[in-house]
Amino acid sequence: MARPRKWRKVCSLPKSNRFGPLDSPFDAENHVHMTVDEYEAIRLIDLEGFTQEDCSEQMHVARTTVQSIYAEARKKLAESLVYGKVLLIEGGEYQLCEGLGIGCGRGCHRHRCGRGCVDQEERDE
Repeated sequence: MARPRKWRKVCSLPKSNRFGPLDSPFDAENHVHMTVDEYEAIRLIDLEGFTQEDCSEQMHVARTTVQSIYAEARKKLAESLVYGKVLLIEGGEYQLCEGLGIGCGRGCHRHRCGRGCVDQEERDE
């Protein structure tokens, strides 16, 4: 029996989940699907400057898992840019952090805001 997949910790969902050329139609052949955990790996490594090891600690997975998630995410970004496809970010096996700074590291958007910080969507409710 295969080992069950481990949930990847993600600090926040992307503010926008669809990117691409403005004149591009959105259909099954003209989009690239990126998971939320792939987005988180790109955010932590490329934007926040984490090493793959730091990223693995933040996401609560093995470094080799982060390495494969990151490689797949970069391939999808390149495909979107080079071929002018729409990039859609959704799904995957992830769990959002509580937003209270519990177990959050330096790369957590919610951690930066301090205890009790909430996303804009939660504020609007």
